[in-house]
Amino acid sequence: MILELVILLVKIYLVFTVAVLLIFVARHYTFTLTRVFRFSREAYQDWACMATPPVTVLVPMHNEERVCLGVLEALERSSFDKTKLQVIPVNDRSTDRTAEIIDAFAAKHPWCQPFHRKEGKGGKAAALKDVMPLVKGDVVILFDADYLPGVGLLDSLVAPFMDPEIGLVMGRVVPSNGAHNLLTRLLEIERCGGYQTNQQARWRLGLVPQFGGTVGGIRRMALEAAGGWDEGMLAEDTDLTYRLLALGWKVAYINRAECYEEVVETWTDRRKQLRRWAMGHMQACLRHAWTLLRNPDLGHWEKIDGFLLLCVYFVPPLTFLAWLASAFLLMVRPDLFPSAVVVMLAVITFFSIGNFGTFYEISVALALDGVGKRQRLLPFLGGTYIASLFLVSEAVLKLAWSRIKGESHIAWDKTPRYRR
Repeated sequence: MILELVILLVKIYLVFTVAVLLIFVARHYTFTLTRVFRFSREAYQDWACMATPPVTVLVPMHNEERVCLGVLEALERSSFDKTKLQVIPVNDRSTDRTAEIIDAFAAKHPWCQPFHRKEGKGGKAAALKDVMPLVKGDVVILFDADYLPGVGLLDSLVAPFMDPEIGLVMGRVVPSNGAHNLLTRLLEIERCGGYQTNQQARWRLGLVPQFGGTVGGIRRMALEAAGGWDEGMLAEDTDLTYRLLALGWKVAYINRAECYEEVVETWTDRRKQLRRWAMGHMQACLRHAWTLLRNPDLGHWEKIDGFLLLCVYFVPPLTFLAWLASAFLLMVRPDLFPSAVVVMLAVITFFSIGNFGTFYEISVALALDGVGKRQRLLPFLGGTYIASLFLVSEAVLKLAWSRIKGESHIAWDKTPRYRR
C-alpha cells in the first residue's frame, strides 16, 4: 500500500515537471519568434545626447589592479558632458594597488572622486549602500571594474530616463575575451542569446527585462523609494528589479547599448559564479514571488513572465529530481513504461523540439549578430546544461542549509580578473 502511494506521488511529480518544462519551452519559442518577426519598440535612441540629468557612475572595486584603470580611461573617452558627470570608483577594502591607481587617475580628473571603504560587510550591495550619501546625480549608472564602456554608452543608457515611468535601464553585455578557450566561447554565445534574443524579446513584448546590476542605470529617486541596496542579497540586481516593479516603475532594455566584459576563463570560477547567481536568484524568488503575483499595476503576462524569470533557477534541480524519479519507477515498476522504441522516439522528439528552446534562441541571436558559424559550438552547450543541473542543485541545497541554520548573510565569492 505504501509503495503504491509512493509510485502515485512520483507519477504526479513527473507530470508536474513535464508541465513546467513545457511552459518554459513555450516561453523560449515565443521569445525566439518575437525577436525574428516583431518590430522593435521605441528604444529611446532618438533622445540620446539631448538635455540630460546629472549622472553618477559607480564602479565597485575589490582588488582590481589589473582592470581598474581600463574602465576609468574608457569613461574619460565618453562623449557624455563631463560637467554633469560624477564617477565614483568604490574601493572596497582592496589590499593590492587599486587605491593607488584610482587616486592617481582622480588627481588629473576632477569628475573622478574615489571612495575608499575600509570596513563593513563584504559584497557589492554593501559597498554600494555605503557610497550612496556621496552620490549627486539624479541617475546612477553601474559598471563592474572589468567593463569597458564605449564612447556613446552613457548617452544611450541615460536617454530612457527622459520617460518618467522608467526606473531602471539595462544595456547589453558582450564578452571581450570570448576567443580565449572553449568555456569563454560557450559563455559568449550564451550571452548573445540572453541579450540579443531573450532580453530584447521581453522588451518588445512589454514584459519584464531584467536589470543585470552592471551596464545599467537607476533613477536615484526610485532607488531611495525602494529602500536602497539590500546587503543581504547575493543578486542585488534581481532584487532591485522586483522591488521597483512593486512600486510601479518600468524597466527598459537598450540592445544597442553594448559594453564589454571579461567572462570567467576556468571551470572552477564558473562553478562559483553560477552557484552565486543561482542562490541570489532563489533568494529573490522567495522574497518577491508572492508580491509580484499580487501587484495590481502589472498585466497578466507581465506577472507570468516575471514569475517564470524568478523561478528559472529552480528548473535544473526540478529536472534532476525527475531523472531520479524516472529511474525509481523503472526499477520498481518497469511495466509502467511502453516499449523501448516508443520511449526512444519520445525522448528524441522532446530534446529536438522542447528542451532545445534555449538553443534556438542562441541560434537566432548568432544569426542576427552575423556570426552564424558559431552555431557549431551549440552541441557543447549540452554538456554545460548537464553540469548546470548539478551546480544549481548544489546551490539549492546550500541555500536551504543556510536557511535551516538561520544565516541571514551568505558569503560572497568575487569573480577573478584575467586581463593581461
